[in-house]
Amino acid sequence: MIDRMQRLSFQDLTRIHEASMNILKTTGIDFNHERIAGLFKSHGFDTHGTRVYFKETHVYNALSTTMPSFTLHARNPARNVKIGEEGFVFNPTGGATNIAGTDGTQRPAMFEDFTACCKLVQTSDQVDMGGYLMVQPTDLPGDTANLDMMLAYMTLCDKPVFGASGSGQEAADALEMAAIIFGGREKMLDMPVVAAVANTMSPLRFSKEEGDVILQMAGWRQPVVISNMILAGVTGPVSMPELLALENAEVLAGVVLTQLVSPGTPVLYGSSSAPIDMRTMVSAVGTSEAVKIASATAQMAGFYNLPCRAGGSLTDAHLPDAQALAEGTLMLSTVVRNGAHFIYHACGQMGSYISMGYEKWLLDEEICRMVRNILTPMIPAGETIDADLVNQVGIGGQYLVHPSTFQKFRNLSASRLFNRKDYSRWQKSGARRVEDQAFGALGPRLESYEKPPIDPGLEHALTAYVTARKFNNQPKARLPDLTPCFIDKRY
Repeated sequence: MIDRMQRLSFQDLTRIHEASMNILKTTGIDFNHERIAGLFKSHGFDTHGTRVYFKETHVYNALSTTMPSFTLHARNPARNVKIGEEGFVFNPTGGATNIAGTDGTQRPAMFEDFTACCKLVQTSDQVDMGGYLMVQPTDLPGDTANLDMMLAYMTLCDKPVFGASGSGQEAADALEMAAIIFGGREKMLDMPVVAAVANTMSPLRFSKEEGDVILQMAGWRQPVVISNMILAGVTGPVSMPELLALENAEVLAGVVLTQLVSPGTPVLYGSSSAPIDMRTMVSAVGTSEAVKIASATAQMAGFYNLPCRAGGSLTDAHLPDAQALAEGTLMLSTVVRNGAHFIYHACGQMGSYISMGYEKWLLDEEICRMVRNILTPMIPAGETIDADLVNQVGIGGQYLVHPSTFQKFRNLSASRLFNRKDYSRWQKSGARRVEDQAFGALGPRLESYEKPPIDPGLEHALTAYVTARKFNNQPKARLPDLTPCFIDKRY
């Protein structure tokens, strides 16, 4: 088989690993967090202030307690998903402060847009989970917006939860609310139910806030996605080998921290690194270099037998046009093919994360559907090839009215938005562009939403928690105890 996709050899991956070990041993990582530095020091790591130095044995000891895959549980058990090995999930976009129109205009994102995203997640046959910051509502107070978003998602959707991760307090809120749904912290210690991203602050730093996120998530043994976004030429080297070594060093440092807090905590290896366009100083997430970095990231995660987080349908375009679909399809298909498991920004991302487009979301779902179909085995295991069918029709025959065609034609993929009509029928139906098709489909899609069943007492308890936090400022987050006795005694 010819495979022209660039695969890093074992020797290449080893060279990146060794360079990262050199960086971790020589320069280390600054966590900007005295308690975290103290945790490392208590386990025999060399530290200088809040800077921590790593030996290769430290990394391998941590990797020995990680998990290659896990099940992320949903409020509706039928929505549970496996993340890792052969299991992957599509997540919608997140973080955008603007909503993009099909005419190139933008407007500020509102809480109403966030709830619309919840409805799109719930009604999607491609988006597996959602949650925090699918858009960034500009009409909510910043210090409590996470509470409104978590409450909306947890009551409007019954799929797995992507938790808030802007600070330790936000992570704690998401965890406490998940505990209301899933029966308390003790049950959650052995039951992944909420995942959150903790981003590095490249180069070679974690912010105190993101350190608190890791402490909270790992303290509850909930999945942590250690990720970075190195901007080649600004926060990281332009050259690919050195950038990958830096990326790897940062992510491994976060992985080690999760396992020191609680061995066996599910942890994912992630990145959304991309070059900076030196002419515009915009992060060029739709470039071929960004795709190559994403491919290498997935391969490095596989090198350590860790689940991988990667970007999805990423684009620098401000319209749901040919550029948006070309860039997005190239990235999304590459990361799925290369083994990523947690695909973030799979639907709706536009303008280098600045905006979200409803029409782009629906078009991206079409791409997700196609990618899943491409992965479906052409010859299912155990199924015989019916040569008699071909012999029966024979030379010059036709299959249009053959019984097998009526039995199986519905198995063929059918697009919901892309044109499959001939020219005359397309003209008669309005000669609509695909983004116009998506615009027309959006209203009926949102109108079709039905709120999934939720126990009234459960919804009341979630609302009561949010009310208490917003208006009484209680309860406040408490960081987990980091003394040796806290560490799970099973390890």
